Amino acid sequence: MDISELGRLGLIKKLTANFETSIPSTIKGIGDDAAIINCGDTNIAIATDTLMEGIHFDLTYFPLQHLGYKAAIAGFSNIYAMNAKPSQMLVSIAVSAKFSVEALERLYQGIKLACESHNVDMVGGDTVPSMTGLAITITAVGMVEKEKITFRNTAKNGDLLCLSGNLGAAYMGLQTLEREKKLFDDDPKFIPQLEAYSYVVGRHLKPEARKDIVEFLISAGLQPTSMIDVSAGLSPDLLHICSVSGVGCEIHHHKIPIAAQTVEAAEEFHLEPLVVAMNGGDDFELLFTLPVADYDKIALYDKISIIGYITASDKGCNLVTETGSKIEIK
Repeated sequence: MDISELGRLGLIKKLTANFETSIPSTIKGIGDDAAIINCGDTNIAIATDTLMEGIHFDLTYFPLQHLGYKAAIAGFSNIYAMNAKPSQMLVSIAVSAKFSVEALERLYQGIKLACESHNVDMVGGDTVPSMTGLAITITAVGMVEKEKITFRNTAKNGDLLCLSGNLGAAYMGLQTLEREKKLFDDDPKFIPQLEAYSYVVGRHLKPEARKDIVEFLISAGLQPTSMIDVSAGLSPDLLHICSVSGVGCEIHHHKIPIAAQTVEAAEEFHLEPLVVAMNGGDDFELLFTLPVADYDKIALYDKISIIGYITASDKGCNLVTETGSKIEIK
């Protein structure tokens, strides 16, 4: 069987189907943004992310400082998605001989900046040789009070669907950089013009994990019923919450937040902005559900949009267009 027949999530499910947890301290194993380990009065959240050269980044246009920062942010975002706060991190790299010591120092400068921004200690890792390029693995560790922990599989019928920030910018940043790279490959004298795309390019090269959202939820006394970080795109991540929670959903086209520069870039590339928002990746926003009773607490907070609500599973997962028609989310 080819891996493509299963896809990434299908492959993970197949490979891990026979693994069961048996240690009492394992609260949550495979299947969420992070594993949860019982540690007395608090829980420990642990998550791992790997970025591969040629798959997740292209060093033609990805500065190493930015790459280090983004790798760390990807790990931190998984911890925030459990309603936890990152506290420690391990970094492992596989590196080929094409990299100088100074280049790797720039990579770690970016990692250090991310750690300082999110108050995280880098406490170890591993360094090994590679024959093909660079790979970075981040293992992020965080702490969360037992009553605050939030999983993907606990959304409830009637809950509000809430989303931080806006979507699709990172994907359009990637498309812009790939276009400029192709023009440069065709003509080495070509000078990329990126000033008009600073927002979308920045969202791809130097994203941010939503520490502020978790802090707001805590300060406002809000406890999400489920949460996931939007790293694969709104469609797959929303479907993931609904699938594992055994529910459906309804979201509204005009409620999905898309930045003006994202819309402009999408139209320039002859792409539908809504499709970009639904299926682009690497936004690292937080998608979460709240009881409808919390509407007044969340409705006026300008960094969060209420994009729909959770329904019964037999209603399916649907996008409501501006004309009121429903389209099945796939």
